Formats: sequence, structure tokens, C-alpha cells
Amino acid sequence: MFEIRVICDPADTERVTTALTAAFTGGDVRRYPTRDGERTRLYLTADHRPTPEDWPTPQQAYADAPSINSEIGWTARFLADAECYSELDREFYLRKAALLDRIALLDEPGAMGAAATETAEAAALMLLDMDQTGVICDPRAYVRRQYVYWAKNN
Repeated sequence: MFEIRVICDPADTERVTTALTAAFTGGDVRRYPTRDGERTRLYLTADHRPTPEDWPTPQQAYADAPSINSEIGWTARFLADAECYSELDREFYLRKAALLDRIALLDEPGAMGAAATETAEAAALMLLDMDQTGVICDPRAYVRRQYVYWAKNN
């Protein structure tokens, strides 16, 4: 992740903003006048657009994963064994997010409405927040990539 600063003529602001958002994955472009007030400063916290090789497909990420039923069982057992109000570890949140992602992928459009997708997205955002990586990407794609890394190392 990196910060981009561009100083440009106000007439070029839209063109430069469009070019920045096309070239990088990032948040909103922040605009400020320069001290002399004649130009515009543009700031963008950005990351390179990931290549397809950087992000596994769901099929690649979950190819060797235990069955969904097995993961539901693991999640339930983990929670049953955890002490009340105890902090849960990253592995729990990663496996839970991957499980919810897999369930959402199976959901036929309209079968459960948007609930499965929204739940998977919320779990993925929680993992992103927990990791505090500063990565700007599709949260569910992040879960898949992290799951691949975790599965290879466990």
C-alpha cells in the first residue's frame, strides 16, 4: 500500500481522478486546493490492482477443504469449548469466514435472499479488520487467499 499525491490544474482534476482509480485499487480520491489556490492536490491511498494469479478462485481456495458440514461442526465445537467472553483466535475467524463464503457460493440466487452473501461479506470484513493489513480488495477474495495460505501451513 502506498500514498499517491498529484498536483494538477483544476481543469484536469476529473481526468486525473479517473486515471488513478482505473490504475489502482484504492479509497476515494481526496481533493484539496494548493496553498496558492491555483491548483488542486489529489491524494489516494492505493494498492496495485491484483493480478488473477494473486487471488485464488473459490474452487482453488476450497479444493482440499473439509466438507461444509465438517466445518460447521468444527465451528460449533470450538465455540462450545471456548470460555465465555474469551477472545477467539484468528484461525476461528478465518475458518468461519471461509465457511460462510462457501455457503454463500452454494446459495442459489434468491433462495435465501441476500442473507448468505451479506453474512459472508460481514465475516470477511471482520477478518480484514482484525488483520489490519490495509489491503484494499474484495473482502471475500481476501478470505480465500488467506485460507489457501492457512491450509498450506496447517
